This record gives sequence, C-alpha cells and structure tokens, in this order.
Amino acid sequence: MEWTDNLNKAVQYIEEHIKEEIDYEIVASIACCSLSKFQRLFTFMADTPVSDYVRYRKMTLAAKELMIGESKIIDLALDFGYESPEAFTRAYQNFHGVPPSVSRKLGIYNKYDRVTFQINIQGGHVRMGTKPNITVVNIFKM
Repeated sequence: MEWTDNLNKAVQYIEEHIKEEIDYEIVASIACCSLSKFQRLFTFMADTPVSDYVRYRKMTLAAKELMIGESKIIDLALDFGYESPEAFTRAYQNFHGVPPSVSRKLGIYNKYDRVTFQINIQGGHVRMGTKPNITVVNIFKM
C-alpha cells in the first residue's frame, strides 16, 4: 500500500537525520499528510509517539556508539543534540536504567529497533460484505 511506503520513507528520513534536529513538518510532508495526521497515524501504527520514537532511537544509537568506540560522553551528548552532558546522562539513564559510564563498563543497555510499517493479512474466511463498514472521520473546530 502506498501509505505504508510513505510512512517507511518518513522513518528513513528520521533515521538519516537522527543526529540533527528533526523537522517534523518535513517528515509529515514525506508521508504525504499534515503534521497532526502524521503524528496520530504514527502513534496508532507504532504504538509510540514519533517524538518518543526519535528519543528512543537516539538513546539506542548512543549506546551502540558508547560500546564500540572511545567516544567521550560530552561528544555523544553534542552529537545527539543535547545541550549538556548532564542532560544527555539524565536522558540516557532514564532510557537504559544506568548512566553511560556504567553502561560502557558493564555493557548494559536497552535497545529500541527501527520501526518499519507493513500490512500482512493471513488466513481467515470472511466473506465480503459481512463485516460492517468502518468510516474514519476527521473532526476539527474552525
């Protein structure tokens, strides 16, 4: 389906620009919808708000870089868009449960994999016309 392809393109853009400040308007335009519709659709499909997804992915990638490299925590903080090492350490500890220094020593970290969208329908024997129609309505106040 075209809309799942558009969502995957939007996720690809996020992944390619994860170390930058993400402009969600651009992401929504890649997904061919408004920002509010994109945020609702992403949250519905991924069961996570897009802002949380970006933060979780940043923390996952930061942990990987921390494990494989000799990167200083201050460098990782700046690379992933945090104003200070303290803010980065706080976010890191909230996500992983341990500070970056402990994570580096003991190899303890959580992982949040990249999201991909697909529809896979298997099995069933429902005849067409036997299920009620579902109408999605977008209601807003002027």
